[in-house]
Amino acid sequence: MKKKSNPKHPLAEADERLKNMDAFRASEIRYRRLFETAHDGVLLLDPGTRKITDANPFMTKLLGYSHAQLVGKELFEIGLLKDEVASKEMFRKLKRKHEVRYEDLPLESRGGRHQEVEVVANLYQEDGHAVIQCNIRDITERKAAEARLRASEERYRILFELGPVAVYACDAGGVIQDFNQRAVELWGRKPVAGTASNRYTGAFKLFRPDGSFLRHAQSPMAEVLRGKKAAERDREVIIERPDKTRIHVIVNIRALKNERGEITGAINCFYDITERQLAAEAQSRIEVLATSNQELSLEIAQRKAVEAALKKSERHYTQLLEKSDLMQEQLRQLSRQILSTQEEERREISRELHDVIAQTLTGINVRLAALAKEASVNTTGLDRNIARTQKLVEHSVDIVHRFARELRPAVLDDLGLIPALHTFVKDFSQRTRIHVELKAFVGVEQLDIARRTVLFRVAQEALTNVDRHAKASRVELNILEMPKGIGMNIRDNGKSFQVDRTLNANAGKRLGLLGMRERVEMVGGTFCVESTPGHGTTVQVTMPAGKVRPVALKKSGNKTPLECP
Repeated sequence: MKKKSNPKHPLAEADERLKNMDAFRASEIRYRRLFETAHDGVLLLDPGTRKITDANPFMTKLLGYSHAQLVGKELFEIGLLKDEVASKEMFRKLKRKHEVRYEDLPLESRGGRHQEVEVVANLYQEDGHAVIQCNIRDITERKAAEARLRASEERYRILFELGPVAVYACDAGGVIQDFNQRAVELWGRKPVAGTASNRYTGAFKLFRPDGSFLRHAQSPMAEVLRGKKAAERDREVIIERPDKTRIHVIVNIRALKNERGEITGAINCFYDITERQLAAEAQSRIEVLATSNQELSLEIAQRKAVEAALKKSERHYTQLLEKSDLMQEQLRQLSRQILSTQEEERREISRELHDVIAQTLTGINVRLAALAKEASVNTTGLDRNIARTQKLVEHSVDIVHRFARELRPAVLDDLGLIPALHTFVKDFSQRTRIHVELKAFVGVEQLDIARRTVLFRVAQEALTNVDRHAKASRVELNILEMPKGIGMNIRDNGKSFQVDRTLNANAGKRLGLLGMRERVEMVGGTFCVESTPGHGTTVQVTMPAGKVRPVALKKSGNKTPLECP
């Protein structure tokens, strides 16, 4: 007879229901927290409508849609599946298998960002209702890393195959796992990778450098794999090939270890040094021959050194002789030019004295004779004739003064350079009808008399050249202050000329420019001429303000260019 179960007290049943509800709410809170904080996208869908009923925050971030924009849409509408047909096919699979997995789906966010995702969809019951949950994981970075890894492995494989060094790898037991083409070439054979018949090396036979036989189990690879050595560096080994030929190689071996420090294998890189060995032997023989011939070579070198010294001394004396002849020729040419110039100046002075002063004095003499006759006969025109004679005398005095100024103006010694230039420029402009504008820095008067005289002579000669050759209408003569001295520029608007070509073409009449330069350089200055078509000619002089030592003066030869740099 069965016992009747005691019915629970109503209060106990209510308390149990409250506990169950609290547990359910706690479970729901935990689920919601997981749902909200998951680092994968989670979508909940209605199997009947195939539409999204909920989405976690990560999913909204992944797609760029808000929660409200996602709810009510099908998967193909948010770009997760290709189209509605694909969406229906996925739901049919879910109904059959209750799980669908897509390993690699392209996904484009609302903002146009392309991603790779992994999708796992599950169909399950919740409170008597069917629910589809899609977990969506962003695998874009993983795919990119895999692509980079594949590219890196491809580059390694290309380097492994194309490298000039032979390389092979063994596992911990010494079985060859991989090797490149260069290793096959040096071994003279191609072993089968992964077979125990090829352990430690793919070489047919090994020998030590002294020629003694070296068993494979005693090879450098075997020693490293057994842990006797951590690595092997630059060890020489002799390989004998199946065709009995031998080569010398240098091996470098390093063990491969796992995270626990256990040896899992090793890599051997080796290269052929046979030609280097042969070259070393040939070099040794050459050194022996060189030693036997050393004394003879030394004697030959000494004789050659003596001969070279004699030839060098002979060339030196020849150069000195040629330089002396050149300097003497230059000195003779300069002397001829100076004499020619002096003679020309004397001829000019003589002509001026004969044509001007002599005629004027003759006129005065004639006038005086006429006055003497008129004084005794008729005195009415005496005053007029005396006035005419006085004008002739005054004209003669002016000419004499002009000669004196051209030879050595007294105003230069008495008043200074600027007044002397003003006087000369005024007279020059009156005689030539060429307008000259003079601007001078008063500090020029602080120069010594030698340098002021040089500046005056250069200005005098330059203006004379303008009158003779330039056909200019205007000249600017500027004396200005410079950082380390005084500068003088004389610029005209007349014809230009090629300075060096003119000098070479008029070797006997170039003393004007050379003379100006010689004068300037004698007092430590610099002189150059710039002449440009359409811009006239400019003479540039720079003069140091300080005291000039004779040793600092430059010596100019006829071959030195006068053009400004």
